[in-house]
Amino acid sequence: MLRHSLLQVLRAMASMAAFVIALTACSSAALADGDDTPFTNLIALSSQRLALAEPVARWKWAHHEPITDQPREAALLARINSRAKSAGIDPAFAQLFFRDQIEASKDVQNALFDNWRKSRAPDGTPPDLSRDTRPKLDTVTNALLSALAGVEPLRHADDCPLRLADSIARWKHLTRYDSAQNAPLARALSHVCASGGVGAVG
Repeated sequence: MLRHSLLQVLRAMASMAAFVIALTACSSAALADGDDTPFTNLIALSSQRLALAEPVARWKWAHHEPITDQPREAALLARINSRAKSAGIDPAFAQLFFRDQIEASKDVQNALFDNWRKSRAPDGTPPDLSRDTRPKLDTVTNALLSALAGVEPLRHADDCPLRLADSIARWKHLTRYDSAQNAPLARALSHVCASGGVGAVG
């Protein structure tokens, strides 16, 4: 179960994601061998998407809505399938990756709901889901599709899981990420490498 500090962690992840994206955008477009910038971009964006799970959960809690919304999930994955083909990304990879994003977000939301049931409900009025949070999710989705294209040449390498794990470790250090709260992020990135898993453990 996520600890109370996860809210602070998620908000820090969102702000640091924007910083890292801006920083890496300044690097050379020609990637040298061993350059893991594409992994860093993908981790930053996945972290940003996970941070948006908190306002989504707050809105669903306030409006007594279920966490799982199967029609919306299906519609998103259908759009991803079409757009992946246009972007030259393996549609099966894109589908699996975005399914992981959805499930990781729901893990965060479920944990928040559990905390709120056991302690106290969140204060204040949540951001409007349609007008505020979903447009942000759409922006991150667009950026993630571009980031997937950058990762595609790296994901079949034998050392992909270890390089991804190293990139995650650097990201956590940079953002002062609480390593005890790594399960949603690990789930979100669990199929980035063609061999699956993150690091030496699958």
